[in-house]
Amino acid sequence: MNNINFAVSTWLWTSPFNSETVALFSKIKEMGFDAVEIPVEDPDIIDASAVKKALDKHGLQPVFCGAFGPTRDLTSDDPALHKNCFEYLEKCFAMCNTWEAEFVAGPMYSAVGKARLVSPEQKKKEWDLAVNNLYKVCQMASNSGLEIALEPLNRFESDLVNTAEDVARMVRDINHPAAKILLDSFHMTIEEPDLEKAIHTAGDKLIHVQVSENYRGTPGTGQTRWDEIKKGLQAINYSGVVSIESFTPNVQELAGAVCIWKPLAESQDKFASEGLSFLKKLFA
Repeated sequence: MNNINFAVSTWLWTSPFNSETVALFSKIKEMGFDAVEIPVEDPDIIDASAVKKALDKHGLQPVFCGAFGPTRDLTSDDPALHKNCFEYLEKCFAMCNTWEAEFVAGPMYSAVGKARLVSPEQKKKEWDLAVNNLYKVCQMASNSGLEIALEPLNRFESDLVNTAEDVARMVRDINHPAAKILLDSFHMTIEEPDLEKAIHTAGDKLIHVQVSENYRGTPGTGQTRWDEIKKGLQAINYSGVVSIESFTPNVQELAGAVCIWKPLAESQDKFASEGLSFLKKLFA
């Protein structure tokens, strides 16, 4: 599987990404990564052209990851929140074009952390809202020559889309060629009985893969069935990026949001470099 490129998210070291965060790029390139995953929490603190220069300078491919908190909720009863999300995504798509990224990834169907027991009627209402709003998002993406990659989250972070089956159904319901899928091994180890089957379910809609261990730690140090992930990706001829995504306990707001209360590796640099070494051996 030599056609897979490897990335790491800047969330491993810091948050939020801003114009100064490009200082990480030289280290990321020296470690041997092909790409960098850039989580954009606030587009207004990023000079897109300066980031593009840094990407070119270090020969890194960009992967664009969106952030969807309570103010960007496409399943809300408040249309003002939908409008806010659309405006945010318009900025994201423009930034994608500047960076020559191909898609915006993330759980953009709802707000992260919206996990409640709701009635089947309420669930259907929110599902339909997400589908209709994401169709509009796909049209916006398509107008910019881009796609979206929808990410299932585990049950503690979403009550709407938890599995590959859920996200595949959502993509079918959206019924737009720009609607694609991102799978994250961390959420998969919580929600999927069979990792290989989940990847088959996503099939040719899968355009991005994020990885960390079952406990959010360095790939190769936990209980994740990496053999199943490899077999699944081989079977669907996956040729996108495999990106290490985890977080640092040193950024309190982000650590609180993802419940990381202690360091998960000796250092964040070791997390990245040892994780990359494991992945390169796995996919060799």
